Amino acid sequence: MTTHALPPVEDLSPDSRIPPLWFDAPETFFALPLGDTHQERMDRAQIFVRDLFAEGDEQIWEPAIPYYEALAEYLTDNGLSYSAVGLFSTDQGGVAQCAFTVAALETDQDDPETAARGILAALSTDPFNDVRWMDLPCGPAVSSVLVREVGLAPEITASGEDEKLVSGQIQVHIPFPTGPYTAVFTLNTTSVDYWGEFCDLMSAILKTVSFTEPDDREDLTLPAQRQGGPASERAATEPAGP
Repeated sequence: MTTHALPPVEDLSPDSRIPPLWFDAPETFFALPLGDTHQERMDRAQIFVRDLFAEGDEQIWEPAIPYYEALAEYLTDNGLSYSAVGLFSTDQGGVAQCAFTVAALETDQDDPETAARGILAALSTDPFNDVRWMDLPCGPAVSSVLVREVGLAPEITASGEDEKLVSGQIQVHIPFPTGPYTAVFTLNTTSVDYWGEFCDLMSAILKTVSFTEPDDREDLTLPAQRQGGPASERAATEPAGP
């Protein structure tokens, strides 16, 4: 388990524009090397690549470092405060993975409940979103669950036949009680066989969100795979949050 702060702890000061926010993420989340300067991103990219490809060597690390540095620059320029790749071993000997991001967006409202109700109304206009109100320990929030299915042409599939790629997204908006900002937590995965587990994981992360520096923490792990119907059927019925 790792505790993260937005803005980063070293940037927390009375002059910080975005009020601080804390949350926990599992140890198997590999945080991308976001940073304000090229050198800062390069330094962090070297650490990130060696952690992600722990059994690799310089032949693997060296070409990967500038790629992840460039990706970090793109994500930073687009307003992300935290971005990570989550990797989890499965009972079948495979790997379930997800992409996880956190952004802090400036909003017109600084009252959390008013902001959350506005978000709920706006997101509910999309008939493909499963939008729900949430009461988290840190305050009101709004979750949105979306499952997509994309057709893949034979020329880009391993089987040489038409295939379908199913992906799921859980996004939760949490208005700050300490300023006119909203935190947006987003989890994307194509490992939809483990959709229920990722719902549980997102729920566990959200319960640790705090706008005051917290003390006690609990480890976050990917629960054992559930039994049940197809992932696409569970996605339509299982909420993103607690």
